[in-house]
Amino acid sequence: MSEKKVIFSGAQPSGKMTLGNYLGAIKNWTKLQDEYECFFSVVDLHAITVPQEPKVLRENAKKLLAQYIACGLDPEKNTIFIQSHVKEHLELMWVLNTMTYMGELNRMTQFKDKARKSEANLNAGLFTYPVLMAADILLYQTDLVPVGDDQKQHLELARDLANRFNNRYSDTFKIPEGYYPKEAARVMSLQDPTKKMSKSDENVNGFILLEDDPDTIRRKIKKCVTDSEGVVRYSPEQPGIKNLLDIYSALSGKSIDEIVKMYEGKGYGDFKADTAEVIISVLEPMRQKYLALLEDKEYLEKIYCEGAKKAEAKARKTLRKVYKKVGFLERKY
Repeated sequence: MSEKKVIFSGAQPSGKMTLGNYLGAIKNWTKLQDEYECFFSVVDLHAITVPQEPKVLRENAKKLLAQYIACGLDPEKNTIFIQSHVKEHLELMWVLNTMTYMGELNRMTQFKDKARKSEANLNAGLFTYPVLMAADILLYQTDLVPVGDDQKQHLELARDLANRFNNRYSDTFKIPEGYYPKEAARVMSLQDPTKKMSKSDENVNGFILLEDDPDTIRRKIKKCVTDSEGVVRYSPEQPGIKNLLDIYSALSGKSIDEIVKMYEGKGYGDFKADTAEVIISVLEPMRQKYLALLEDKEYLEKIYCEGAKKAEAKARKTLRKVYKKVGFLERKY
């Protein structure tokens, strides 16, 4: 039997995941856990590139861990861990830092965007965090990385660094490939369907959180921006309706054509009301599980402790090879 391919992915502990995060990433992660060896991390080291309240960061890390599990990631099938609990991430990052060119980091579009938005917080971590991301990936001899359009550049850097190290010191790292699921839905803002759904949206009605209760979801969908056409149709000229159709389809399993036929001759009111109920039917069981998990602190601690041990065992093997090839004297104690 051949070894399972390795997948690595992670999310920052903001404490609030949206419907867009679920449909664009985590729903697909749950489909990978039987076929691949999966490492899913709460990337708290990345989170501190912007100022954080320590107590809030700790709570958010637990919340994200609980959301991972509530959304269907099985701790028995996956390695789920807190990034800062595996020190090898930082150790490998330092080695890769010495092989990363300033020009490569200067070209990162995410750094340019963040630099424009927060000049007062233009720290070295913001500049070098793509190297930490490369370390995250390469440490586990990752074959596939689920990535969105905004992360393709960072994956390319990880591939370049892996090749650079292998060429200089001999084969050490696998060269990771991007994993692009066919079913990943791109969920747009409910208030401005030309923009991606984001929890940083100033208008709270623009996004649905996984922890939103049913009444909140109904209210947000009711207020969702549509148009004056009055016909449920999948058209780029009706981006609000198109977005709701994508959501409905992704959560119900029905095709877009099926859904459009269901609402022939019906108005937006019926369509919005039913879309809200479809969302609630999927998110409410998750929300209830999430709330129960947050109450079970011992269980969450057990999961992240066991996850860190499993992650560290694999990470340590890679780092030993790296340290030997770089020329560091082996520790004998």
